[in-house]
Amino acid sequence: MGKKLNGRDLINLGFPKNNSINIALGQIHRYRKKEKKEAILAEAKEVLLSPDKFKSHGTWGKLAEGLIAPVVVRKQELEQTRAPFSIFGENEIDAVAKSQLFNALKLPVATKGALMPDAHSGYGLPIGGVLATDNAVIPYGVGVDIGCRMSLSVFNLPASYLKGKTDFLKGILSDHTKFGMKEVHAKKMDHEIFSRVEFKDIPLVKGLLDKAYAQLGTSGGGNHFVEFGVVDILEEVPASKLPKGSYLGVLSHSGSRGLGANIAKHYTYLATKQCPLPKNVQHLAWLDLDTHDGQEYWMAMNLAGDYAKACHDNIHYRIAKALGKHVALTIENHHNFAWKEMVDGKECVVHRKGATPAAEGQLGIIPGSMTAPGYIVRGKGNVDSLQSASHGAGRVFSRAKCKSNFTKSDMKKILKTNDVHLLGGGVDEAPMAYKNIETVMKLQEELVDVLGTFTPKIVRMSK
Repeated sequence: MGKKLNGRDLINLGFPKNNSINIALGQIHRYRKKEKKEAILAEAKEVLLSPDKFKSHGTWGKLAEGLIAPVVVRKQELEQTRAPFSIFGENEIDAVAKSQLFNALKLPVATKGALMPDAHSGYGLPIGGVLATDNAVIPYGVGVDIGCRMSLSVFNLPASYLKGKTDFLKGILSDHTKFGMKEVHAKKMDHEIFSRVEFKDIPLVKGLLDKAYAQLGTSGGGNHFVEFGVVDILEEVPASKLPKGSYLGVLSHSGSRGLGANIAKHYTYLATKQCPLPKNVQHLAWLDLDTHDGQEYWMAMNLAGDYAKACHDNIHYRIAKALGKHVALTIENHHNFAWKEMVDGKECVVHRKGATPAAEGQLGIIPGSMTAPGYIVRGKGNVDSLQSASHGAGRVFSRAKCKSNFTKSDMKKILKTNDVHLLGGGVDEAPMAYKNIETVMKLQEELVDVLGTFTPKIVRMSK
């Protein structure tokens, strides 16, 4: 028996001469190529004889599916007409972002869509795009940074606590937050998420466990941040014991780090192979939730979302411990994710790529920029927006345009004017890069109620 396993070996086992052989070889090469040929063939024989037993298996599930009910791969075409949609703040949104939504609305699986007032162009769905689909999930409709989210901790300390403690608080952010590809905490912490079954049952995710453990409690680069600031509670916040007033708060923005990025990359590749689309919309390729890959992505996506939350929880735990104070109120939400929700009486998959969930009574936090306030909001459950709101102010200038239009000196002047201290950060995240958050909030008054604000004072970003 030769050392390298090939299609002839599988045919000799009795495999039909069809795509099941390609599936088997692909899975073996991806996940089992370091194992002995004899052992792999013995397992493959079991799958061939009893595929029903392996339908949910990490390595062999896709092969079992190919033996029982093969996924039919056929070129997909866009529909001539769009699914129903709504745009909020149309005059504030660039033409490319609108075009991206319009293309998504022509997908055969699209049922409804919306564009938030902070929208701008992205890959697949535009940032600020919301799309409901029928039993299908679009990895690039979720985004590369799966579960990217906001988390606000409010301490029962007056806002005046900030006065005279700038160096102390800057030190906490310098010592207890980590950013970018290389920075990790010297003292690692365990978390129950690492015991999740997905880390054992999904081969791709299993291989990312060490990376996820190392990056727990860290933040990405780009527009991700951790900042101290002033929380002004203007209206009673449900389930909060804090009265109206001004308090010390910590706001963080980040996602699922390398875990989410690798999940997005892998399943986007699978989606493009299973759902060939015209080149201009290839990033909108979807996975059918009735398929093995669709179910596996759904589990991996939810794991990445929970991991993103675990990272924020760890960040806020470290900061609270350094402060020596307990958190009195937490408000948090995803804005890069997909949920199963009822849309016009039917269960759909609702993708929110850079959009905040805003079901009736649901709390969230919508940031501005490093010199503009963020807003604590309560959703109104507007069905036209698919119960969504903006996830921030939205960019006016791309990162490249910021670097060519603004200088560090420009940035320092506006930071000084607003009494904001910045650790790290570059001109690509200059406050001038963003839309006016007050304008954006006015354009979504029918989507959310404002309960309070968060004004940044000490900001930490990637170097």
